[in-house]
Amino acid sequence: MNDASWGAPPRAGHWGSTDRGPAVSAGPVHGAAEAAQTRPMPIVPDAGGDQDDRDQGAASSGGPLSHGGRAEKEPDIRPQKPAAPKAGKKSAGRDLRAAIGVGLALGVVILASLFIYKPVFLGVIVIAVVVGLWELTSRLAERKSIKAPLVPLAIGGAAMTVAGYVNGAEGAWVAMAFTALAVLVWRMTEPPDDYLKDVTAGIFAAFYVPFLATFVALMLAAGDGAWRVLTFLILTVVSDTGAYAVGWRFGKRKLAPRISPGKTREGLVGAVLFAMVAGALCMQFLIDGGAWWQGLLLGLAVAVSATLGDLGESMIKRDLGIKDMGELLPGHGGIMDRLDSLLPTAPVVWLLLVAFVGSS
Repeated sequence: MNDASWGAPPRAGHWGSTDRGPAVSAGPVHGAAEAAQTRPMPIVPDAGGDQDDRDQGAASSGGPLSHGGRAEKEPDIRPQKPAAPKAGKKSAGRDLRAAIGVGLALGVVILASLFIYKPVFLGVIVIAVVVGLWELTSRLAERKSIKAPLVPLAIGGAAMTVAGYVNGAEGAWVAMAFTALAVLVWRMTEPPDDYLKDVTAGIFAAFYVPFLATFVALMLAAGDGAWRVLTFLILTVVSDTGAYAVGWRFGKRKLAPRISPGKTREGLVGAVLFAMVAGALCMQFLIDGGAWWQGLLLGLAVAVSATLGDLGESMIKRDLGIKDMGELLPGHGGIMDRLDSLLPTAPVVWLLLVAFVGSS
């Protein structure tokens, strides 16, 4: 509740102030017990009318309480504003130990599968896509009664990712088209009520999760695909870490308070700086034919896309009225809470790497 809702303090001369001299009762003298039942309620300034109108209203209710011609000041019965909480340590809002432990475990699985055998990492992408679709469609059904068909989305999403790895961007587009068609047909097996709403949500889910994730498979398919994917992951994680660290320590000005109140402009600056430095190092030492200045541009683009992706999912969660998409990852939320910045960043990194060093 804001400060305005508590009302303003009484004006001088109001409620028995002695600035105007002793008050004369407009009626018979009342005892304290009777006065407690008949005194007027405090006047809220926003109710309209000026001070003279309010004085007349008070007079009509019997005037100030008096005993022996002496005005008594009424007790202030207005709601008292609660005391502001004492400043304390900033809180991250999550279990950091669990978050770090889960993050390290995921990092080990990703790196091992990425550099040992590429198809295994492709399987990791497919699993993440299917679980992400399950989380998203489950939340849509729970919070909005939107029944996006999961079965064609899961099958089409897995096919989309594999097609992108095997046949490139053309294969991904073809799989996306068939997935959308499968969603339309699958939903026909149920009553027509909310058909348009359900299939629209299904096509959105197909684009948002598996199609964007397919660009990770496109990076993986290149000859130095493992290093491209590693660069993509490093830059996204570093961007998020920079935004968190700088925003937690120095953040004051809100970036998008209506969407995600925790994000600050200072955090965005931290994301840009951290990502640009990491990008320069990755392009110089991890990508064949890359240059440090290309890494600066890549890092800047990643910081912007990762922030927009995070805000985009925050918008979805705010519309659904939830804090996290799931509870699968302790300290992180659900899979979709980890993919929020990765998904929109994947096509950005893929495109810039192709522009800088080619597709193979």
